[in-house]
Amino acid sequence: MPRGSRRGNADRDDSEELFREFARTRDPRLRKQLIDSNQRLVRYLASKFANRGEPLEDLIAVGNIGLIKAVDRYDPARGSKFCTFATPTIVGEIRRYFRDRAWGLKVPRRLQELNQQVSKVSEELSHELGREPTIEEIAERLEVPPQDVLDGLAVASAYSPVSVDAPSSSEGDAAGMKPSDSLGAQDELLEKLELYDDLTRAMQNLGERERAVLLYRYFLDMSQTEVAKRLNISQMHVSRLQNKALKKLREMLTA
Repeated sequence: MPRGSRRGNADRDDSEELFREFARTRDPRLRKQLIDSNQRLVRYLASKFANRGEPLEDLIAVGNIGLIKAVDRYDPARGSKFCTFATPTIVGEIRRYFRDRAWGLKVPRRLQELNQQVSKVSEELSHELGREPTIEEIAERLEVPPQDVLDGLAVASAYSPVSVDAPSSSEGDAAGMKPSDSLGAQDELLEKLELYDDLTRAMQNLGERERAVLLYRYFLDMSQTEVAKRLNISQMHVSRLQNKALKKLREMLTA
């Protein structure tokens, strides 16, 4: 037998012996040794996904999560080799990483998976029925409530959200408009509502003629002469009532 083959068999035997001991003792030092000794497997599997736009080191880090799970779950008594057992777990963790990263907005994994199921069943039913399936038909095929189907469809917009500053691709008057163009601006009058409410309450503490003067002058935009005629008093009296009322309001609103 070639020397390399003998060494490979010996390494596998040593690894299996370590797993048997770890299964028996759950020694943290053995756990770390098993994780370190299988880094080559993680790197090999991660390299298969390296051309998808993510750094290889990030993929290796994610793959190691799968490796740790596999080390903790592996039972050598079942007879399968660790490599065979660990590969689906490591690859699954890397694929889950890509799936989570693909969503533009954070969406619970349950809804991500539901969206994928709804899309798949919708396509299958479209081929079978020759038309778009209804929500109820999709729900029946998936054996879930119709509301779950609606939830799965609703999260599709989170996969690739549109920026509010992205130009619209529609035709007509909306062509070239951005979603942000249709957003309403904050009404400046809203900021004055609370002040207006305070002013209304403060005016209740003024005398009847004082309130009347302010009402005519500042709400109905009447001149002092017009107010004087309306109240049948002199313009000088209107001026004194106005100044007295404004002084009271300032004191009440700044107290």
